[in-house]
Amino acid sequence: MTLLFDKADLQDDAPLVPTNAAESAAPARRRVIEIGLVNNMSDAALRATERQFMQLLRDGAEGQTVRLHCFALPSVTRSQAARQRIASLYTDIAEIDALQLDGLIVTGAEPRAATLQGEPYWDEMRALVDWAEAHTRSTIWSCLAAHAAVLHLDGVERQRLPQKCSGVYGCDLMDDDALLAGLPAQPRVPHSRLNDLPAEKLAAAGYTMLTQAQGAGVDIFTRQTRSRFVFFQGHPEYDICSLQREYLRDIGRYLTGERQDYPDVPVDYFDDETEQALQMLRAEAEARRDPALIAKLPSLTLRADVAEAVEGTASALFRNWLTMLAQ
Repeated sequence: MTLLFDKADLQDDAPLVPTNAAESAAPARRRVIEIGLVNNMSDAALRATERQFMQLLRDGAEGQTVRLHCFALPSVTRSQAARQRIASLYTDIAEIDALQLDGLIVTGAEPRAATLQGEPYWDEMRALVDWAEAHTRSTIWSCLAAHAAVLHLDGVERQRLPQKCSGVYGCDLMDDDALLAGLPAQPRVPHSRLNDLPAEKLAAAGYTMLTQAQGAGVDIFTRQTRSRFVFFQGHPEYDICSLQREYLRDIGRYLTGERQDYPDVPVDYFDDETEQALQMLRAEAEARRDPALIAKLPSLTLRADVAEAVEGTASALFRNWLTMLAQ
């Protein structure tokens, strides 16, 4: 496997780009699978998202040569530091036409508005959906990006959940699609979202359900037109600590008054002892909101089987997707 980049390997992150001469010459000997990643995640998750998808593409290539091009939508709100990183290390999305991408991955973004149409990047996202349909063999739409694509394509509106869907959920297979080949006996996928797309509305609009998350609704679904669109309501790309980072971030926001409700513990993620300790902290915080309580966070231990199941599911999905693009 060779993983190449249109820019340096995102510099100060863990190097994943091979540098020896034999591998660097590989593109001259066999076709390169060109993949684009439109990274719309928050500044805090920007680099982690790069690493997560780089790792999955590297592990899933299995003898194929993959080149990853990173992009960002200009209208996504960014700090000065993040804008500088994107300007120096990402490819300008205006150049996407020239790259002849085989596949595209579009991430979600942290919600800023009550509706998708109110988001500052809505027009750019709609244009990207149309471009991907016409110019890629397959595109993966993740979480909020999936909701935006479905709304633009077929007018299917997401529905606000009564509480955030956060945790690791077992999934039932609803189809024998090649994308699901080799998944663990009990696939498990992290979910972290405030909204949901109901299965009945997706089915009525012609989408095919591939997996159903137990207790969390539709997980993966697809739509075939000129390009094969694959939609993730969850985050199979998340590394095993991503939900923990989000949960701790949300606790901090509650303690400082940035949010009004205390976050629920992610489902089936921490072990029983950790969950009990976190519930005790919640009771104290709701009785006396004080940023100093962050010092009382207990030691966090995940469930024993969660990492292997999550990583096995994600690896199989991206291996199958790259195999499809290579054929």
